[in-house]
Amino acid sequence: MNPKVNWFFDKTTKWQEAYQELRELVLSFDLTEELKWGCPCYTFEKNNVVLIHGFKDYCALLFMKGAIMKDPKNILVQQTENVQSARQLRFSSLDEIIKQQTIIKSYIKNAIEVEKSGVKIELKKTAEYNMPEEFQSALNEMADLKIAFKKLTPGRQKGYLLYFSSAKQSKTRNERVEKYIPKILDGKGLDDE
Repeated sequence: MNPKVNWFFDKTTKWQEAYQELRELVLSFDLTEELKWGCPCYTFEKNNVVLIHGFKDYCALLFMKGAIMKDPKNILVQQTENVQSARQLRFSSLDEIIKQQTIIKSYIKNAIEVEKSGVKIELKKTAEYNMPEEFQSALNEMADLKIAFKKLTPGRQKGYLLYFSSAKQSKTRNERVEKYIPKILDGKGLDDE
């Protein structure tokens, strides 16, 4: 157990006991406990394997390469349609975790095997994402914006494209593009300060 992560398990939340049970299950394997994205993350040879996190209605184990894991019980969940590789095992109670310990351990074991195998997941390229015409127009009109956007990391580019595309109305897409042009020009991602 990594003392830097204890605060996550010590804070009083709806999922406190469930988190602790999941921690014990994950640490029964030869994984290193770290703190990433504000959550306990378990690594194998410095590669992320599984993360513990929670939401209003459930807590979960998030398997970083869940899309290529074996899922004999068909219980791995794709968190949103845009998540490419990670998959969750979701739990709505501590009892559910206790009852499924054997299954949970088999999924953790498989996640480690996938990581040891070195298999990589082919992620969609930025060019495969929908380019809203409102943003394409801005890129065509502003050479410096086009250059700045190309310099962003693929993850930041995808973040903008997904955010701009998610607006249903052209007016909203235009407003979003206009609002974020300064951040793009500054080389920042959607959520960067």
